[in-house]
Amino acid sequence: MPSEKPRRFSFLLLDRFTMLPFAAAIEPLRLANRSSGKELYRWRLVGPAGDWASCSNSAQVRLDEGLDHDPPTDRDEVVIVCGGTDISREATKPVLNWLRRKARGGATVGAVCTGAWVLAEAGLLDGRKATIHWENHDGFVEAFPEVQLFRSVFVQDGNRLTAAGGTSSIDLMLHLISASHGDELAAEVADQMLHTGIRTDQDRQRLSIPTRIGVRHPKLAAVIARMEANVEDPISPARLAADAGMSTRQLERLFRRYLHRSPKRYYMETRLARARNLLMQTEMSIIEIALASGFSSPSHFSKCYRAQYGSTPYRERGTATANLRGASSSVIDPSSAFVPPSAFET
Repeated sequence: MPSEKPRRFSFLLLDRFTMLPFAAAIEPLRLANRSSGKELYRWRLVGPAGDWASCSNSAQVRLDEGLDHDPPTDRDEVVIVCGGTDISREATKPVLNWLRRKARGGATVGAVCTGAWVLAEAGLLDGRKATIHWENHDGFVEAFPEVQLFRSVFVQDGNRLTAAGGTSSIDLMLHLISASHGDELAAEVADQMLHTGIRTDQDRQRLSIPTRIGVRHPKLAAVIARMEANVEDPISPARLAADAGMSTRQLERLFRRYLHRSPKRYYMETRLARARNLLMQTEMSIIEIALASGFSSPSHFSKCYRAQYGSTPYRERGTATANLRGASSSVIDPSSAFVPPSAFET
């Protein structure tokens, strides 16, 4: 039987946290109370500053308490870390110690958006399954190889919860509501939020490749999927074509017709997009980033990077030092943006 005691949520709002995933996490709790006519959930807002927390959109949210005024932890408490931009800056010693103390006390510990980065810094995701926003995926994998990272909208691994960001917080909370109080209440909450498609932990974050590129062509989608899965060790166009059951010329025509560029060009853009994510989100060396993006030589990598982004990797990292490891950055997705021909195409 469900417990009569309200379950307590503590939302840890880090500086420059993202508003949408936070709102999407707290509103289902309010609506569950409203729809059930009972106080099933209570929540409080905490933060390092203790008074106000600033969102990435410049709005401010008043906090209930700071980290130094904390009631005893119990096993029924759920802590949700709400992250946003420049997340590595927020993994301070007081924040990490507070989270470790909560975990030792038996609380369920979770995160939305980039908050998973802070959980990983605290060592609370070691050997666990987790997820993070797709834009931060590559940097997270490099920084925390001991975490089993998935591209699902949310992941629950025992008493660890992670949601990728955006509206995925809704699906995570509906999952928790359903587990504690039944599918009917979860469905009613979803209906109140006009959330017509409840996703599970098996649903992936990003739109399907055909939806992203605006083309429903099975062979084209299959080739792009292989490109995205083989960034570090690129596959030749001839091999991609043969494995897709077509000639290299047919593959070339397919990409020119639907994506207005060659397969080689598209593949290069995909690799450079990964490289830029790693450059902005990690402290990997330029050589390491080049190798992780399929380049055998730093000079060739630098030349291609400059042709794509108008700046060398060294210069761009120098101007983005404050955004290393976890910052949200402007990323060009080759499936959604056409870039004029540049020096890396031959």
